[in-house]
Amino acid sequence: MSFSPDSSLVRDVVASPNRGARVGDSLDMLILHYTGMPTAQGALERLCDPSAEVSAHYFVFEDGRVVQMVPEADRAWHAGAAAWAGTRDINSRSIGIEIAHPGHAGGLPPYPEVQIAAVTRLARDIVVRRAIPAPRVLAHSDVAPARKEDPGENFPWERLAQEGVGHWVPPAPVRDGRFLAMGETGQPVEALQAMLALYGYAQPVTGQFDAATGAVVTAFQRHFRPARIDGVADSSTITTLRDLIAAQPV
Repeated sequence: MSFSPDSSLVRDVVASPNRGARVGDSLDMLILHYTGMPTAQGALERLCDPSAEVSAHYFVFEDGRVVQMVPEADRAWHAGAAAWAGTRDINSRSIGIEIAHPGHAGGLPPYPEVQIAAVTRLARDIVVRRAIPAPRVLAHSDVAPARKEDPGENFPWERLAQEGVGHWVPPAPVRDGRFLAMGETGQPVEALQAMLALYGYAQPVTGQFDAATGAVVTAFQRHFRPARIDGVADSSTITTLRDLIAAQPV
């Protein structure tokens, strides 16, 4: 089951049986995850366990070692039930990187510098080779906001963007003022939902700020406005979203 690695940055190949054929010809997304488990070795073993039915293309240890588990040509099972910009089979269109990290359940400690450096190099290698557009480098929580929180609000997306990986604008400062929150209805909520959907989130435009909308706003904040994660669409959140839409590559 062994194979040749796709990236020169790979230290070892640990082949996972949890993979299949991609559906369609497009491979234009990169999804970043944390493992959310106490140990890296335990997470790696689970990603190779047939009964777990999960995997990713790459795994990055805390010390920066990069392991490849699934060839990029194959469909790894990392995104689960997910959607982005009208696509629901995210696994068929994406490459997944699992980052060894205990996650929110483990107190969300800082990512080690050597690990972030390795993730950045690997991600840049992938997006250059695969010509993945910057706005399609995403968090697991972006494509599955009701289910997932990873890689979390302390993941340094700005740093990756400085290295040419992903889409980023400086977040608008958090200030008091008008906001949209759970239970509100009407045109301002419709406008917010329409902007979230325009950027790519699977956000229906209903005019009702419900739990699903709150989950999408929270996911947006984790990635793009991490100063405050509360699911409330304040002026900082809305301005940052508008700026991201305006800054999308043509």
